[in-house]
Amino acid sequence: MSGGQQEWKPKANPWLIAVVVTLAAFMEILDTTIVNVSLPHIAGDLSTSYDDATWALTSYLAANGIVLTVSGWFSRVLGRKRYFLICIAMFTVFSFLCGMASNLPELIIFRLMQGFFGGGLQPNQQSIILDTFPPAKRSAAFGLTAIATIVAPVLGPTLGGYITDNITWRWVFFINVPVGIFAVLAVGALVEDPPWARRTKAPIDVIGLGLISVGLGCLEVMMDRGEDDDWFGSPFICLMGILTLVGLVGAVCWLLTAKRPAVNLNVFADKNFAVGTVLVGVLGMVLYASSVLIPQFSQQVIGYDATLAGLVLSPGGMMVILLIPIIGQAMKRIQARYIIATGFTVMGLSMLVSAHLVPLIDFRHLVFYRMLQTGALAFLFVPISTIAYSTLPRELNGDGSALFSMSRNVLGAIGISLSTALVTERTQIREAHMVHLMTPFRQQYNDYLDSVRNAARAVGQSRLAADATANYQLHQQFIKQASILAYNDCFLLFSMLAFAVVPFCFLLKPAVAKGGGGAGAH
Repeated sequence: MSGGQQEWKPKANPWLIAVVVTLAAFMEILDTTIVNVSLPHIAGDLSTSYDDATWALTSYLAANGIVLTVSGWFSRVLGRKRYFLICIAMFTVFSFLCGMASNLPELIIFRLMQGFFGGGLQPNQQSIILDTFPPAKRSAAFGLTAIATIVAPVLGPTLGGYITDNITWRWVFFINVPVGIFAVLAVGALVEDPPWARRTKAPIDVIGLGLISVGLGCLEVMMDRGEDDDWFGSPFICLMGILTLVGLVGAVCWLLTAKRPAVNLNVFADKNFAVGTVLVGVLGMVLYASSVLIPQFSQQVIGYDATLAGLVLSPGGMMVILLIPIIGQAMKRIQARYIIATGFTVMGLSMLVSAHLVPLIDFRHLVFYRMLQTGALAFLFVPISTIAYSTLPRELNGDGSALFSMSRNVLGAIGISLSTALVTERTQIREAHMVHLMTPFRQQYNDYLDSVRNAARAVGQSRLAADATANYQLHQQFIKQASILAYNDCFLLFSMLAFAVVPFCFLLKPAVAKGGGGAGAH
């Protein structure tokens, strides 16, 4: 490698570069959750069912997951800066078109294209930061990335709920337009490609790209639609499952043997990167799942509107912003693997505490639970990101960033689908276990009915009407308590997952990156 390449430094201020590229990634990450709370309004406005409207989410996630994986190849073919600018510009264009959609097919197609171009933003942002900052300063730069990665999914439901309730769902998409225009101009002026990241001739790996597209695309569709279509009781979901297996297994086999693969899987030969990718995948799963469970519980069980349910998440985002600088300072004195192990332990404990939801829980307690959860996330993203790349050759940063981001986002999408499916399944199981308690032979059952009957009679209802009111209230309480127990079960499961990965944290090697400076382990 030439001395010029060794000594390359960006002409612009590295922190300005980090801010503008992170702004683009923040915009894209925000779009993974901002639409969720708007779906009922979208379905009503476009005269379609809620079930059909969810394809606006599925199409985005499927395209996004595919492109995340192969974004390194696109960067090599087009040049990283050029590809990044294309992604920002086209993401902005299709955001505008999503807001202008007059029917559901249009919206699904525009969301598909939005996900396609959005998939290149996170990996490129991470690659640019890796090359812009020397190893000793990467942890501080990743702190900025963490704010985008963790706060954006948290802010999404809050912002989406407020916009939908007070303006129109179309502004959920229009809000990207001014941000995208600014990001294009700023990136064009500040970002430049280092010698090793400029455009090169790379043959099109048709087979590799095809297998990745089939495998990840079908996986996203299967996970997103499985609950609505009765999982493997549906021929469609069975087909998606078979294609997922064929695509992913075929892709791995092909990429390991091809001379010029679309994605270089040799990055996993680096132990720190391989373990870090697994850990960030678990982080993504818990982050996205918990970002869905709390507002879903708030709306469906407690009865909050979309804005109030989103506000439950907001203080948690502030907690992350406050803790990240503290964790950055701690990384200078404590090995990253110990901080990461602490983070997953705190995450497990926070989920364990959150598994104590009750019917009369108030806003303050929900906010407290969420702040505990996001506080744990602050211990994880920066240390994992820093140590994962600490020993990875910079020539592999592009493929590494693509696979690292893919792991977080794809497992995050699986976490969303898994949490939703688990709530439904555990609610049914809890109802089956509780139904034998609904009998006149239990004194508590009779006492509850009598209290409701007496209250109804006291306000002037007839005996027959009071009996109907009592039975209705009992049924509603039965459903509500079964749902609450189901949410507690989900948090308990994610608690067990967090605790289970703690031992893997100690597989990370304390290391010093080449060229001096900390590698994030000390």
